[in-house]
Amino acid sequence: MKELNPNFNLNIQADVIIVGTGVSGLYAALNLPRNLKIVMISKSDLESSDSFLAQGGICVLKNDADYDSYFEDTMRAGHYENNKDSVDIMIRSSQDIIHDLIGYGVDFERDEHGALAFTREGAHSTPRILYHEDVTGKEITSHLLAHVKELPNVTILEQLTMLDILEEDNTCYGIVCRSNKEPSSILTISAEYTIWACGGIGGLYDHSTNFPHLTGDALAISLRHQIKLQNIDYIQIHPTTLYSNKPGRRFLISESVRGEGALLLNKNKERFVDELLPRDVVANAIHKQMKEDNAPFVWLSFAPIPKEDIIHHFPNIYKHCLEEGYDVTKEPIPVVPAQHYFMGGVDVNRYSQTSMECLYAVGETSCNGVHGKNRLASNSLLESLVFAKRAAKDIVKKITNNSEQYSLLMNCNSSENAIDCMKATSSKAVVKKLIQAMDISQYENYEQWNVTNKTMIRNEIERMRKEHEQHNKKIECR
Repeated sequence: MKELNPNFNLNIQADVIIVGTGVSGLYAALNLPRNLKIVMISKSDLESSDSFLAQGGICVLKNDADYDSYFEDTMRAGHYENNKDSVDIMIRSSQDIIHDLIGYGVDFERDEHGALAFTREGAHSTPRILYHEDVTGKEITSHLLAHVKELPNVTILEQLTMLDILEEDNTCYGIVCRSNKEPSSILTISAEYTIWACGGIGGLYDHSTNFPHLTGDALAISLRHQIKLQNIDYIQIHPTTLYSNKPGRRFLISESVRGEGALLLNKNKERFVDELLPRDVVANAIHKQMKEDNAPFVWLSFAPIPKEDIIHHFPNIYKHCLEEGYDVTKEPIPVVPAQHYFMGGVDVNRYSQTSMECLYAVGETSCNGVHGKNRLASNSLLESLVFAKRAAKDIVKKITNNSEQYSLLMNCNSSENAIDCMKATSSKAVVKKLIQAMDISQYENYEQWNVTNKTMIRNEIERMRKEHEQHNKKIECR
């Protein structure tokens, strides 16, 4: 990885821009050729991505006999609104993804015989989830990040916020950024291809398990540039986060805790729901029970789980709860639902391309239809990785489909800008024109820009919610 201290109010040229440094962005970078100049940006520091927060695990197709039940579990959790082709692609790609991750050094839990160990979470009909303690996301993301940092063709810039894109005739030529450290400094990064991997929308909510800087920037830009969105009112509420009066991000209590036997209890310490139902069903049951109990939380009891299993499988949860004054090996903890995941997003095809040319979206930013109306537990990491790799491979395919460009690309030195070698003069001319015509003043008041973006997104979420309600009423009347 190259270090770069950018001079602001300039244009950085790249072959591929990746907005975001979570698992999908990192994995896309690892699957692109080493002679492409790649620039990645992070809105915060490199470890402040939701990928680091994923606790439970990552799903995998255990064997051919598991396919039908895995497919059905995903569809049922998504209320059968999933894109079947996308679900099929994800499931059939899962074993290759896990093979790749192990090759990058990811240390999944293994049984006494050395075979991969599986756990179960809500709405899964069988254990098929690989995990590393209760910090699977951190284990995967940290290894991918370490490998990306070793790549000489990748430059990572932290503390940059994407404000806009460079666009003409429905083709993306790069992005417009703002330095978080020098707010008045605006720069552009131009590239032949752009990949949005910029996370979800938790920053729009007061109570969320997400980092607060994840505010759906790609959605606002999509609305400004007529890029197609899909199902952005499909927002998942996680049933169990640790209740707290403190402001800020909510601490997630992984679904795998309930998969291992933890029970949800009302104020009288009575069980009131099947804990392994889909997340939306359990969250609704908790809200109903809170209302009946006139209480701001319900209880989650770890009592059915042996103490040694708690400490071994859930060390991070155990430690955090101790810090908050709760010993989960001896007492139940108060939990409450909170915004957790975004099933909708920027509409993409099976190769993660958006409705705009040269623009891709992967991870939680995108919507390829895998999750339907409600995500199945531990499908998020897998879906992000599968479709990030497909985006990278599609970009390579588009480059290599042009035989003249391919010949030039193969003759480039690894340190050179490969697309400069292709003499993409037309793209450069467009970029130069767009930059010269840019009205930078529109970005000067970032606070107002951010407020406007959030309002646009919330209004579109509400519009789409009403549209879905009307559609469902029509179906019910038939």
